[in-house]
Amino acid sequence: MPPSLEKLRDIVRTAARDELLPRFADVIRHVKHDGSMVTEADVAMQQRLKSDLARHWPEYDFLGEEMAGHEHEQLTGTTGKGLWCVDPLDGTSNFATGIPYFAVSLALLIDGKQELALVYDPVRDECFMARRGEGAWLNDIVLGAHEPIPPEAIRRCIACVDFKRLAPLLAARLGAQPPYGSQRNFGASSLEWCWLADGRFHLYLHGGQKLWDYAGGSLILAEAGGYACTLEGETAFSYGLAPRSVVAAATPALFSEWKAWIDRNRAPDQT
Repeated sequence: MPPSLEKLRDIVRTAARDELLPRFADVIRHVKHDGSMVTEADVAMQQRLKSDLARHWPEYDFLGEEMAGHEHEQLTGTTGKGLWCVDPLDGTSNFATGIPYFAVSLALLIDGKQELALVYDPVRDECFMARRGEGAWLNDIVLGAHEPIPPEAIRRCIACVDFKRLAPLLAARLGAQPPYGSQRNFGASSLEWCWLADGRFHLYLHGGQKLWDYAGGSLILAEAGGYACTLEGETAFSYGLAPRSVVAAATPALFSEWKAWIDRNRAPDQT
């Protein structure tokens, strides 16, 4: 039986409340510079989800960010069996320093395609969900119904840009002559995809994300009516472990204007 998004939401919410929020409260009081608290939270959440998901849906394999590299390669070496792709704590640096912007992300991949996705923000109790071909939701509210933004309004847009993974020329031009109104960088990729889907900002650019960073969020954005691809123009999702860049926008019209500006301002050998 296909997983129920509502059942999945209950499982993730309960696990996050048990495993993440108590440790986050302790981080706020006692920041540990060696990262041991974060490692404990990452591992505890991953183990909890692996156990809970296997109990309800034993037919699917489990890939978690904190697993060893050879396990990642083995699990993604075939597309025949369903696979949970999980980031148990996206936004590790935020969590470690008491910044309340982090999430749990998971996607169910079957035959190398995204079937469903869930990204849960335990601080705000916001659960973003999507099922391929059926739409996306924030808790019980349908995503994608925000006011359309004309492409000429790009200069009034808010952009989420991760500068540190961009090529120097593109980063410099974004800093000197940005095409948007203002810029943010929040530090949890899966949740950034969802905030874009909900229209909390309008443009997105990231130089390199792993499978567990984008597997859930990219489906949620697509089902909410947004659009994304890589800097090279490839599809946003790829069933593999190599890092992938992201160019995305809340609407197709904004995406076209955003991608065109980026293409004009990249180095010749990067186009």
